[in-house]
Amino acid sequence: MPKNNLFVFCLVMVVFFNQPLIVYSQWRSLFNGKNLSGWNQKNGKAKYTVEHGELVGTTVANTTNSFLCTNEEFGDFIVELEVKVDPAMNSGIQFRSLSKEDYHNSQVHGYQMEIDPSARAWSGGIYDEGRRDWLYIPNINPDGKKAFNVMGWNKYRIEAIGNTIRTWINGIPVAHLIDDMTPKGFIALQVHAINSAMDEGMKIRWKNINIQTANLKPSPTDNIPVVNLLKNYLSEQEKNQGFNLLFNGTDFSGWRSVHGTSMSDKRWAVKDGEVTVAPSDGAETGNDIVSNEEFGAFELTFDFKLSEGANSGIKYFVNEQYDSQGKSGIGLEYQILDDEKHPDAKNGVVGNRTLASLYDLIPSYKIEKRFQQKIGGWNQGRIIVYPNNIVQHWLNGFKVVEYERKSNIFLALVARSKYEKYEGFGLNDKGNILLQDHGNAVSFRSIKIRRLK
Repeated sequence: MPKNNLFVFCLVMVVFFNQPLIVYSQWRSLFNGKNLSGWNQKNGKAKYTVEHGELVGTTVANTTNSFLCTNEEFGDFIVELEVKVDPAMNSGIQFRSLSKEDYHNSQVHGYQMEIDPSARAWSGGIYDEGRRDWLYIPNINPDGKKAFNVMGWNKYRIEAIGNTIRTWINGIPVAHLIDDMTPKGFIALQVHAINSAMDEGMKIRWKNINIQTANLKPSPTDNIPVVNLLKNYLSEQEKNQGFNLLFNGTDFSGWRSVHGTSMSDKRWAVKDGEVTVAPSDGAETGNDIVSNEEFGAFELTFDFKLSEGANSGIKYFVNEQYDSQGKSGIGLEYQILDDEKHPDAKNGVVGNRTLASLYDLIPSYKIEKRFQQKIGGWNQGRIIVYPNNIVQHWLNGFKVVEYERKSNIFLALVARSKYEKYEGFGLNDKGNILLQDHGNAVSFRSIKIRRLK
């Protein structure tokens, strides 16, 4: 090949092979490394400076949370940045966030990817600043809790595409949230307020802040738990993990009366995508409903809403061969109760009839009130039965009960409970899922289940 032709050929190949970079590389920087151009500060009075190409936030006493916000707003995006924080601080990265005069005097509010160097290790979790509090607590993703490097730099990644929000730290997936409250807003770097016992002058550093807003390609699905706040909706990741809707959001297909062959026509109703049982006299009525299918090892997730003073439960490994004497079906129970107003909270032994307890057997760990929804709000429950018979109850992102079914300890607990008269209670290899009618108004939605192997 002549030298001139060879040169032209090489030039064409260079252009050809570099072309995808020109078309698909859509990253741009949000921080120029020199000054705060493109950013503005809201709310608190923490100091924001630029040092050696890094954006630095410094704590100041006697001020509220401070936010350095982008002038631009972003809807769908992927953002990556690096962060290094004083181990005694708390901080976060706001996104799809807002500040409006008609909302708490322009308080910044919206989604936040947590920066938490404390022993709690919730870095990468998703918090709703100024609104709903915690949305995704990494307790449900133990591997994600290990991703944060307390003493060094950490690479943060946020994907916000449609109603799917995902976070990574140092390449490890931490949170996967499905939510549609805020579709668009600014990105902000938080310096958290400090209390009187904390020092002024603590620093957090950010660098290499880059964003994509076009030609977005979501990362492949993975196996971390999903917190899905959309009613009766299965995300792609949930589908890939094997979840199915146990309640379809429309009718009672797949359900029937306990000890019966058809669905109860008393008090149960589906409205606005919710299963609701109407109140009666507050007593066990035998009007429970059960899934047609039986389950052995499984993971069940559900939302529930209590009325004031209400009592109910979700039961599993229900055994309809037992004679319940016209009362509730017999099975292991995730207690659903207004602990403040219902007297059953004070019955049983050491609180084993309180919210999320294994009813009459094991009391639940009591989480802070701030992590429980008030009466009339939706709480998220989770029951996991592993193939090795380890069982867990979860409430709003906290594991509150763990026990080993069929163990000697379990058998001893049953022998000292109201279930001692039911031979083999809780030992069946599979059973139905039951929603209890205890004579009070209770609602359920987003009831999902997957079988575990």
